[in-house]
Amino acid sequence: MDIKAIDSQYVAGTYGRLPVEIVSGKGSIVKDVNGKEYIDMGSGIGVTAFGLCDDEWVKAVSEQLSRLQHMSNLYYTEPCARLAELLCKRTGMSKVFFGNSGAEANECAIKVARKYAAEKKGDEYYKIITLQNSFHGRTLTTLAATGQDHFHRLFTPLTDGFIHVPANDIDALKACVAENKVAAIMLECVQGEGGVLPVDREFVSAAAELAEKEDILLIIDEVQTGNGRTGKLYAYMHYGVSPDVVTTAKGLGGGLPIGACLMSKKVENVLGKGDHGSTYGGNPVCSAGAVNVIERIDEALLADVEAKSKFVFDSLNGAEGVESVSGLGLMIGIKTVKPAAEVLAKCMENGVLCLTAKDKVRLLPALNIPMDVLARAIDVIKKACI
Repeated sequence: MDIKAIDSQYVAGTYGRLPVEIVSGKGSIVKDVNGKEYIDMGSGIGVTAFGLCDDEWVKAVSEQLSRLQHMSNLYYTEPCARLAELLCKRTGMSKVFFGNSGAEANECAIKVARKYAAEKKGDEYYKIITLQNSFHGRTLTTLAATGQDHFHRLFTPLTDGFIHVPANDIDALKACVAENKVAAIMLECVQGEGGVLPVDREFVSAAAELAEKEDILLIIDEVQTGNGRTGKLYAYMHYGVSPDVVTTAKGLGGGLPIGACLMSKKVENVLGKGDHGSTYGGNPVCSAGAVNVIERIDEALLADVEAKSKFVFDSLNGAEGVESVSGLGLMIGIKTVKPAAEVLAKCMENGVLCLTAKDKVRLLPALNIPMDVLARAIDVIKKACI
């Protein structure tokens, strides 16, 4: 059976697939249809937080699957409630809305911001400030929030009400707030799709102070940065701020689709009955997987993430063919002398699967990737850069 031909004929051509068919995996090792093994340095774009077919995660999901795979949100289910409790206790937030993806989590955050502002200040306070070079999703509204013009082409008119300011420009941010009727400031602490670029601590602090002063919401998009990826449970914890809303997805489910919008005390009751909903949000199986992931992200694991991050940065900084290394934790971008696509192809040829972001090679390995496996992968990447 020619899977590539079937895929080409029947699956919408929205992905630039690489020429490899993956059939199985365990931990950070995947195997293709020909039996060749690869070290997975992408983890499904930051999704499989504990690697592939992790025994504990599989057990938690399988046990829930054999009990109850789905139930309408008209009824209570234990995994959904337990996950919400875990997230709130680990973050200090008050309420959680569950959806199925990062884009849905961000849509929820936008609705919270607009309803809060409308009720507090008036319907005209609906604009949301995001950053140039940001990425917040692929729905029409989250595309509008995304500060990259090339994502907007062919899909206009997008949802109105988003203003993009340069990252790290505090004066531009203050001017934007002064000149517009703003509901929220929405930002990623590390711009992932924008090139794995951490935002300056001073800028994030200034955004938080401005939001508090003007009674507008601070929304932190943790879709890619969250759930241990940066060496903290959530990246905003590196910055010493307390967001009003936090969105997350990707690594939360460990491989199953789930997104979450976490709301602080300030906005916990903004959404009332009928204001929002999701058929699959908080699905028992996805929630059981997420409970397993969050329960295992402890201080020891986070310290290990930071140790592995230091190893990667130390190994690649100054290496031949490497211009610079950016990122935080195990969310790493490598600016190479060669085109990133060439480095990616060479790595694949030699048994390592990487990603790209803009003009960089991007690494998002499983949080628990064994150090010896990580070292082998970095050796391959270094050679591919030459």
